[in-house]
Amino acid sequence: MVQIIDRRVGAEIEGDFVLFLIGMRINKPWKIGSWLPVAQAMPKMLAELARQPDLGLLHVRSHFGFPNVMAIQYWRSFDHLEAYARARDKVHLPAWQAFNKAVGSNGDVGIWHETYLVSPGRYEAIYNNMPRYGLGAAGDIVDAVGFRQEARQRVKAAIKASAEV
Repeated sequence: MVQIIDRRVGAEIEGDFVLFLIGMRINKPWKIGSWLPVAQAMPKMLAELARQPDLGLLHVRSHFGFPNVMAIQYWRSFDHLEAYARARDKVHLPAWQAFNKAVGSNGDVGIWHETYLVSPGRYEAIYNNMPRYGLGAAGDIVDAVGFRQEARQRVKAAIKASAEV
């Protein structure tokens, strides 16, 4: 059972990190041969990344809703993300090459991603009566007291701390 943290908490992570959103959209549901391999590839990648934390994935949460599927991923750095994407001995690159060969731009299934490089002081987070979630699962949980009570104070304190480093 998931542990609910029954107080207001925030999330912090040391240094820079990457927020990576990736998804697929089933445009032609009857073309199972086009979208099923795409849908099956992501769980294999996530399992590989979970087995090898040194690859840099800090946390992932998947969201399912027809016709879209999305994974919200937190990475230690862009270098980690890019190294995984290009690694010939990992699951991603062969899956990407197979997609381009089999589907390419024929319109059967859409794939997309967005990458955000986040610096200290450029984010804030708050959770109340929640389990560890999002950045709180990727980083550290801290009590939302003192300067952490309000969004503006959290960001201001983070900017100040990053300037001192």
